[in-house]
Formats: sequence, structure tokens, C-alpha cells
Amino acid sequence: MAIELKSRRHTVSDTGGAMELCYTNGWTDGLPVVPPTAERIRAMLEAGGIAAQQQIAFIENRQVSVTAEKVAINAVMAGCKAEYMPVIIATVEALADPLYGYHGPATSTGGSAVFMVVNGPIARELDINCGDNLFGPGWRANATIGRAIRLIMRNVIGTLPGELDRSSLGHAGKYSFCIAENEADSPWPAFHTTRGFRPGQNAVTIFAAYAPHQYSNRLSATPEGVLATACAHMKVSAGTARHPQYAMVFAGEHQAIMKKAGWSRGQVQQYVHENSQSTVAELKRINMLPGEVTPADERTLFPLVEAPQDLLVFAAGGFAGVQSAFIPGWGSKRGSQSVTKEIRRP
Repeated sequence: MAIELKSRRHTVSDTGGAMELCYTNGWTDGLPVVPPTAERIRAMLEAGGIAAQQQIAFIENRQVSVTAEKVAINAVMAGCKAEYMPVIIATVEALADPLYGYHGPATSTGGSAVFMVVNGPIARELDINCGDNLFGPGWRANATIGRAIRLIMRNVIGTLPGELDRSSLGHAGKYSFCIAENEADSPWPAFHTTRGFRPGQNAVTIFAAYAPHQYSNRLSATPEGVLATACAHMKVSAGTARHPQYAMVFAGEHQAIMKKAGWSRGQVQQYVHENSQSTVAELKRINMLPGEVTPADERTLFPLVEAPQDLLVFAAGGFAGVQSAFIPGWGSKRGSQSVTKEIRRP
């Protein structure tokens, strides 16, 4: 059965003309795009097992219906393979979840990006990078899946820089911010199992995220030593006492330390929650909280997040090196929450 497409069509003389048309109409993220021909769009829809006019999500704050055809068009433009489509569909579903609260992180001056973590067999099948150069270039799946989401936000939902996207600074993750978890070498069960999924299921977790903060620890051979360094950096670099959640990404050598000591994900969360707190006095002195410092402020602790479970702990990154990272989430208290959705394949 033929797939009927309803989007407006444009006629151009060649591929270069198609790319220039996209620039002229403001449909790109600044980089060249793949011309979304009808053949490529239909291949995307077939790979997703979805009808062109089926609604994937409704963005409540924007009153925008996101259809499969529009998603497929932007996935083609981003350079995605057709088999990436189920991951993109699940991510768009997550964007519309009330817990994520699309409007706040998408339009705030704070400048968050959509951080995506893919779990399950599909991550390996699609070759989504979970190792070396984790947040860097070189992997088609990571680059184009994340890019597709940003193009959908721009071209379908209308989140344009300087208009509905009011980021003061932004960061490079707003081009693409997609990784997989290294389930094979992780000291812990796959992250999506903490959200009620089975290990063999496929899922994507999204998180309204600021840029990664990298830290190094080459001196410690214990979880406490590594995490003490992490906590110190979190207090100094992101100690605003306002973020609803943090992602913590542990790379190879730090993973090995956790595994050797037998530390669970819960132990990591508990240690960091207890040891990353600042006093109210400290936060007032660095102008993160208002008011004059009082004697009671010196004894009153202010946690980075409300509960240990608000620390999202992942295993990913290169095997060599002593670097790991934390990623602050956008918003205050419970303004935007991470959301995990099942990736369904036809």
C-alpha cells in the first residue's frame, strides 16, 4: 500500500539547490542537511511501522501535533538511517510527557539540551557509541539521532533560537546529545531496568541537560575516593542548589573501581547525595542564595537534589583514562524530570 505524503513539495535543480533552499527557509541547525525526498521519507516511515499522518506526540504548551511524516522528514534531513526511526519516535513521545515539561527547558534562558541515553539490544545493533569519545564526533547514530530531535524541535514545534528558544549561551549538546549506556561492562544493571523495563527491552531516557562537566581522579582506588572528587566538582561547578536531577556518567577506569568494590548504583547515589551538600552560608557567600549569612546558616545543609534517586547513574565512556562526568539538569526542584520510554520496533 502506497504511503501518502501531505507535506508541501518543493522542486529544485540539484542537491546543492535543495540544501540552499533549507538554509533560505531556516530549516537547518546551521549545518547542511540531506534533502528529504519522498522516497527517503517513505523509507523512514516503513522502518518505524507507522502511518504518515499518525500523531506521535502533542506538545501541550505549544498546541502542536507532531505527526510521523514531519518526524520522518527531519530524520532524513539529519542524516539518519531508516532503522533509527523507532528510537526517534520514542524520544518524541518522551518530549511530550508532562513530567518532562517541554515548554520550560525548551524556551528558558538557561539553555538546556535534550540528553538521550539508549538502552537495550537496539543500542548495539545501531552502533550507538557508549565508549571512547562519548560526547564527541565520529558516530553516525549518535550524531544524527540527536540532531533529528533538535530539528524536530525547530521545524515542527517552532523552538527557534532567539524566538521560542531564548538560551543566553546554549551549548554544543543542542546540536546532538545522544549516547548509549555501556551495559556489557557496567558495574550495575542497565539503567532502564531502574525504570521498570526488562534488560532485553529497548528504551530511551531523555533529560533536560546542561553541558557535561568532566573531572579527573588518577589517585584513588576506592569508590569513596573517586566520588569525593566528583562531589567537590559538583559543589563548586554546579552548586546552585536548584537543579532537579543530575546525570553521573562513569567511564572505564572508574567503572572498574566501582565493580571491584561491589558498589551498587544505590550506594553511589547515597554517597553523592550526602557528600555534595553545601551549607547555606557557603551558598550565600557565592551569591547562590539571597540574604545575609547568619550563624544558623553555617550549620544548615542544602542538598544538590532532593533525594538520592535524583542522581541518574550511568556507565559509559572510554576504557582508558581516569575521567568521568556529571551533567546538571535544567530547572529548579522538580521543574523537569527525566523520562524513559520504550522503543518499539514493527
